[in-house]
Amino acid sequence: MEDKTIYCKEKDYISTRSDYSCSSLQAVLQGISPDGGLFISPDILSKKFDWKALIGKPTLEMASMILSWLLPDFKDMDSLVKKAYEGKFETPDLTPLVEVGDKYILELFRGPTSAFKDVALSMLPYLITSAKAQCGTTNETVILTATSGDTGKAAMEGFHDVPGTRIIVFYPYEGVSPIQKAQMETQEGKNVKVCAVRGNFDDCQNAVKQAFAAVNSIESFKKSNMTLSSANSINIGRLAPQVVYYFKAYSDLVCQNRIGVGDDVDFVVPSGNFGDILAGYFAKLMGLPLRHLVCASNENKVLTDFLTTGTYDKRRQFLRTSSPSMDILVSSNLERLLFLASECDATMVSKWMKDLNSNGFFTVDDTVMEKIKTTFKAYCCSEQETISTIGDIYREHGYLCDPHTAVGIKVADDYRKDYNDSTPLIVLSTASPYKFPSPVSKAIGLPLDGDEFDQISAISKMTSVPIPKNLGSLKDKEVVHTDVIDKDEILAYILGVLGIEA
Repeated sequence: MEDKTIYCKEKDYISTRSDYSCSSLQAVLQGISPDGGLFISPDILSKKFDWKALIGKPTLEMASMILSWLLPDFKDMDSLVKKAYEGKFETPDLTPLVEVGDKYILELFRGPTSAFKDVALSMLPYLITSAKAQCGTTNETVILTATSGDTGKAAMEGFHDVPGTRIIVFYPYEGVSPIQKAQMETQEGKNVKVCAVRGNFDDCQNAVKQAFAAVNSIESFKKSNMTLSSANSINIGRLAPQVVYYFKAYSDLVCQNRIGVGDDVDFVVPSGNFGDILAGYFAKLMGLPLRHLVCASNENKVLTDFLTTGTYDKRRQFLRTSSPSMDILVSSNLERLLFLASECDATMVSKWMKDLNSNGFFTVDDTVMEKIKTTFKAYCCSEQETISTIGDIYREHGYLCDPHTAVGIKVADDYRKDYNDSTPLIVLSTASPYKFPSPVSKAIGLPLDGDEFDQISAISKMTSVPIPKNLGSLKDKEVVHTDVIDKDEILAYILGVLGIEA
């Protein structure tokens, strides 16, 4: 079989858990380090980036400049960005900024699956294809992905029928909204496989991480013409494009004469796996005048507790809420923040991750927490407050939001009580309200009549907010994925799909 070694000279990325290093091309292709760590570039702490040159640039040009800096080995970034985004979003600027009351809403859901992950997962297939071409490998790339609701559909939309790739998606059975489930069950593509897992997102995510190591150690897989990668935000190729909209939002405020170049802004980010908010931290390290990143959690407030106390403790009840993409107790991308805050101490990060896996918790030292708290603030929102916020924002401002965004808006109000100044406050809106019609209907006073598709129609009739085309046509699509397994069957399922003997 073909040699799977990827030959590239530069070593721009290192693991969070050891001295393993590789190029940005390799980091994107591998997804996760062989030691189980996540890839990160230490240059983000030291190398200068001319962020002021982005102000006023068209969004695609801005994206190309940022991604070229974060992923320096890619030679054709301008072309990749155009292929990824042109004509695929509702608006040419991809992520419009809307003023709602005393804050701004950054709408990240204007892509092909109506979720913020479209920004990254429209780009990732092109990054992988380009990296393979530059590195001279023709192996089939197998994408293994766990999803809490939105990643799966966005990943499949990006990767379906892409030559040289195959994608397998796992989602928690009864742990996503009916609309999210329908999006995944009806996904077309000859290279696509979707499977529900009896358990929660953490069960899916942990099993997929373990499967990476297990599959790679199997001799028959080593001799095959396949390599594994990930579409989760553990893959730096998934995370890097999310940095773009932080700079884009700032540029919008400057161009609208709301702020001057160099003025501070704050961002509130509904957070589950910690990727979206970490992208904001990358933007700050690159020079963006970002004062605070406010972590907004739902009732699964493991991140709020950690950012407040310094102890990360997953030993708690897992709660199902109306904001399922945040129903997570193990936030993978926090590992990258710990690595940066500990001055790139891979030994310490590895210990913390082992403690979390073995004991269910870890505690970081005061020095690390002081550094984190300089930028990160944290609040949480109850289920009742989430529903109330959706209704209040609609009645007061005529703005319709989904439950995840509502968590962000409620947290923004709480944050404002503690930091009552004139610093502009931007809330990241992560999904269309039509992906969660039941809680939205309840919040704005509509009866829960019929199924979720009937509720979508009723919401649109009442609010006059257009239904995204991809959701409006969903009801008539054929269900093609019906597999349901237990969490301890994930590895066997993967091997079966790939035709690999253990």
